[in-house]
Amino acid sequence: MERALIDLAYVAAAILFILGLKRMQSPVTARVGNALAASGMLVAVVATLFLQEILSWPMIVSGLALGGAVGGWLSQRVEMTDMPELVAVFNGFGGGASALVAGAEVARYAQQASVLNAATVAGSDAFVIGLSILIGTVTFSGSFVAYGKLSGRLSGQPLTFPGMRGFTIGMLLVAGAALVQMTRGAGGLLVEGTGLAYPALALCLAALALGVLLVVPIGGADMPVVVSLLNSYSGLAATATGFVLNNTALIVSGTLVGAAGMILTVIMCDAMNRSLANVMLGGFGGDGDAPGAIDVPEGKTVQETSPDDTAILTSYAEQVIIVPGYGLAVAQAQHAVRELADLLQEQGITVKYAIHPVAGRMPGHMNVLLAEANVPYEQLYEMDEINPEFSTTDVALVIGANDVVNPAARTDEGSPIYGMPILNVDEAETVVVFKRSLSPGYSGVQNDLFFADNTKMLFGDAKETVSALVDEVKALQAA
Repeated sequence: MERALIDLAYVAAAILFILGLKRMQSPVTARVGNALAASGMLVAVVATLFLQEILSWPMIVSGLALGGAVGGWLSQRVEMTDMPELVAVFNGFGGGASALVAGAEVARYAQQASVLNAATVAGSDAFVIGLSILIGTVTFSGSFVAYGKLSGRLSGQPLTFPGMRGFTIGMLLVAGAALVQMTRGAGGLLVEGTGLAYPALALCLAALALGVLLVVPIGGADMPVVVSLLNSYSGLAATATGFVLNNTALIVSGTLVGAAGMILTVIMCDAMNRSLANVMLGGFGGDGDAPGAIDVPEGKTVQETSPDDTAILTSYAEQVIIVPGYGLAVAQAQHAVRELADLLQEQGITVKYAIHPVAGRMPGHMNVLLAEANVPYEQLYEMDEINPEFSTTDVALVIGANDVVNPAARTDEGSPIYGMPILNVDEAETVVVFKRSLSPGYSGVQNDLFFADNTKMLFGDAKETVSALVDEVKALQAA
């Protein structure tokens, strides 16, 4: 009876997972989708804990209250721009939890062997336990290195040392040998008591080193892709743990997370016209935009503008396209941007938002940020939809975006970003770039757009300059 109830709960959880993922396809239904998927996980966890009599009701309720309080506190405290970092931390905890569960299985078998219990572990089970330790531990250490790079606690520059590649290959060989030894040594558990334990320990240490070695050589520009890949790894680790525990809910949820993470990784690689191997081995990018001196490269000129000149420019336009980027998110300028768009639309000016697939550093990130400011979803246009319109647009306002509007991706075959799909803002009649300096973005590549004849630079913090522009537009309307 209890087994039937658990299976029924797992089926309900799986249905909720799938419905949740389906609704996460659109920003309009994403909030409901997230709630459905979270409800599915709650059903699976409570069913497992209660019906298997692992914990008492008071302990389950206490755990729910504590976890809910931590989640509620995080939802209020973490900024939208910090979401990639939060995802990295969640991935790390997920991978670490999978590895710990697998480690507990190893300890259980080793304890049984020490007292000459008749229980043994089959080689196939030992292999799955080893996979859970390997993937989970790589995810754990790699995710926290990614968190350090995204949060600025570690340098966003690719970090390497002489012999690093050979050392990485050595760790791979150690991990592979330990996994093989775990599988082969499982039968000798009753004799030695160490057929599983020592290889598992070696595998864990090698996997910890591998997680660090695989992520530190990757530049800050590619870190969101790495986070997405590690998200996929955490799902695979959960799937392996599900097989270890013979838990259907873990197998289903881990597989869905692994598949979703891999799909997102592929989407991000396509958006940058790069392969996953190139991302993992490219050592591309750095710390990104930062305040600094306005240094103009020799032979090039920059046209600087002001909020009042930009107000006149936009107020006499027929169509304005706003291109939001990570700088807008950091400055929390989304509400000021929406106010500007509202003012222009009141004058009969058409306003559209152009969204690059990796705007805000992760797919969908910018859509959610603008939705927070109540920007109508129908005003958001994907790259392929909006690109043909730039050539007939009077003014393009580039706010905090950098690499995704660099024309070098289209014209300079020697550029590291050559071939990356970009928003064709340079085709607009006039381009106004809101930026703190002329420093390159996360790719580390200078942006030719800043020096184009039809480009004007409006230097400063995105929120302050857009707010100043809003005031000037209001003054024009009142005049």
